[in-house]
Amino acid sequence: MSRAELPRQGLETYERIFQGGPFPYDKDGSVFGNRERLLPPNTRGYYREYTVKTPASRNRGTRRIICGGQPKQPDACYYTADHYASFRKIVP
Repeated sequence: MSRAELPRQGLETYERIFQGGPFPYDKDGSVFGNRERLLPPNTRGYYREYTVKTPASRNRGTRRIICGGQPKQPDACYYTADHYASFRKIVP
């Protein structure tokens, strides 16, 4: 998926990732374990998760961006709108 296909809140989160924050949720930037094994396998700590704000949601909602590699310079990022049930690679 292209950046243009991200929801507005997803694009905001994506841009914050490359800026190094600030992030609105405490869990943003935490290690994503890839327990579902839907992303390419890698070492623990490679993937980090970031919340994509969901309008009208009282909690973090189901939308996330998962990035692999170095913070601010990730190798690849993926978007999920269904809380890790599926992922689409974000093409810059």
